[in-house]
Amino acid sequence: MNQPINYEPTPDQSFFEKARRAGLDEQEFMYDFLTSQGGRRFAIMLGSNFVEHNFDVIREMLVHSETVIGLSDAGAHVNLIFDGVAPTYQMTHWARDRSRGERLPLEFLVAKQTKRNADLYAMHDRGSLEIGKRADINVIDFENLRLGNLEVRNDLPAGGQRILQPASGYCATFVNGVQTRRNDEDTGARPGRLWRA
Repeated sequence: MNQPINYEPTPDQSFFEKARRAGLDEQEFMYDFLTSQGGRRFAIMLGSNFVEHNFDVIREMLVHSETVIGLSDAGAHVNLIFDGVAPTYQMTHWARDRSRGERLPLEFLVAKQTKRNADLYAMHDRGSLEIGKRADINVIDFENLRLGNLEVRNDLPAGGQRILQPASGYCATFVNGVQTRRNDEDTGARPGRLWRA
């Protein structure tokens, strides 16, 4: 996966096709790729949402009125996936960078990520910018919004691994009116709280 990472590749970019063109066994080709650069390379396996070699079916699900955009694995698979970047990816890929099909309006994606989810989970104190609600706000430089290189950190309890992918282009993040990030850097403020059903 080279930068910028193309999560909607064409069939000719698959390991199978690259190995075939090189006259090599697919598994050997993938092994050599993954062990190059000191074993710090990544590969992605695209599944059932990619059978037509594009994200058209994902777009169809995203625009459906009953689709909820969100995550629920609670970090159980952080050494295999890195879902924390989903909101950034949705905005960059679907609203700005997609070249292999229809894009989605930025305001639609933001509403799906905020107000729609807040309403669904009865979090009536957030999800929109209104007097009396929590001031949870991201100020984004949309043209410069980017996802960085994948990295593995061993900073979980007992040395557990997790995959991270930093993002840039966030000018400021406020949680309940307190700035927690400034120009992609953590301010150290922790005004959030655990929300329980």
